[in-house]
Amino acid sequence: MRGGTHGRRPRARRVRAAPAALTAGLLLAAALTGCAADGDGRTTLSVGTFGVFGYRQAGLYAEYERLHPEIRIKENVIERSDTYFPQFLTHLVTGSGLADVQAVEVGTLHDLAAGQGRRLEDLSRAPGVRRADWLGWKWAQATTPDGRTVGLGTDIGPIAVCYRKDLFRRAGLPTGREAVGRLWAGDWRKYLDVGRAYRKRAPAGTVFTDSAAGVYNAAIHGYPERYYDRSGRPLYTGGPAVRAAWDLAVRAAREGLTARLRQFEKPWDQAYANGRFATVACPPWMLGYIKEKSGDAGRGLWDVAPAPRPASWGGSFLTVPKAARHRAQAMALAAWLTAPAQQARLFARQSSFPSTPASYGMPELRDARNPYFGGAPVARIFARAAEGAPTLVTGPHEQQIGTAFTDVGIPQVEQQGRSPRAAWAAAQKEIHNAVDE
Repeated sequence: MRGGTHGRRPRARRVRAAPAALTAGLLLAAALTGCAADGDGRTTLSVGTFGVFGYRQAGLYAEYERLHPEIRIKENVIERSDTYFPQFLTHLVTGSGLADVQAVEVGTLHDLAAGQGRRLEDLSRAPGVRRADWLGWKWAQATTPDGRTVGLGTDIGPIAVCYRKDLFRRAGLPTGREAVGRLWAGDWRKYLDVGRAYRKRAPAGTVFTDSAAGVYNAAIHGYPERYYDRSGRPLYTGGPAVRAAWDLAVRAAREGLTARLRQFEKPWDQAYANGRFATVACPPWMLGYIKEKSGDAGRGLWDVAPAPRPASWGGSFLTVPKAARHRAQAMALAAWLTAPAQQARLFARQSSFPSTPASYGMPELRDARNPYFGGAPVARIFARAAEGAPTLVTGPHEQQIGTAFTDVGIPQVEQQGRSPRAAWAAAQKEIHNAVDE
């Protein structure tokens, strides 16, 4: 689950990062050891990732090595995206210390493509790669204005809403996933209306949703133009998407509809176990997190309903640096790992949702039901969201801008009781510092 920062991916927040000097050394050592054939005549391809992508766990590396006996794959993992990406940029600029294949999170892709895209291979030219295999908006995210595709899409984060059936029942609300989805279909403002209805008869000690920042992220990812318009003009100072998502989050906080928690921190984890809130905005990578934190006591209590609007929160790509020592082999490996059949296998093992629509009809997704979530047809629900999600317009400092709203501005309203005006000013100041650094 790489979402939250990964937007994917949360995954990067779960494990403490290794010291920067150590991880940089590991990347360099890995690249050097992969520069030539080993003593047994095999070529070692290095793959650099942040967090757990699941290729090794799903047996994909072993399968590729079986199909290509001349290849050995070595994976180098840095747990945090915010540690991984600056190091990757440094190695990319210097042309040394690079893995043959490097993962990139969607929130950093624009800065990478705009500043260093010429240092990455055009993977649309890789053998076996067909643009039609990917969702159009996913392919577009990694395509530069001059038509070069610098990354092949891996997972995506189509948004649903996970909810507690037992709490809904006690609050007098419908519990079936289709009926629940109809309550708020088409508009996140209806989601807050359901929250107000829940509040009237809420079981003691519970609230409607986990956090205002979660509401913000779920809402804003449903707009094609969030922080920049298609001409590159900044919208973070008050564009329609930012204002709509901000207003929703602030209303949820001020009306007492949230548990006033910060996502991916210990109190948030404990709230799952305690049944503190009834709903949470829920990309695929959230399912495993809920299962882990809610434990056996939550089995069968949670379910999954369609979100008010199609959206995707998080996702990643595989890139191949031009300075990689084994570019041809690396491009072939990246193409194979991101092909529909492998993405389907990865979903079955890791719940990483494919960005390749052909995967959706494969048995791993077509027949997928999650027993922990009441047998919900999760792949079908997420596929509908994925196919309807907009092509997001991205710009510089995407991660920093989003973080300014979710980690600086919104918590000042939700947790400190400051006025929305003061909190907005604090978020804008944080953004100003980031974009002018």
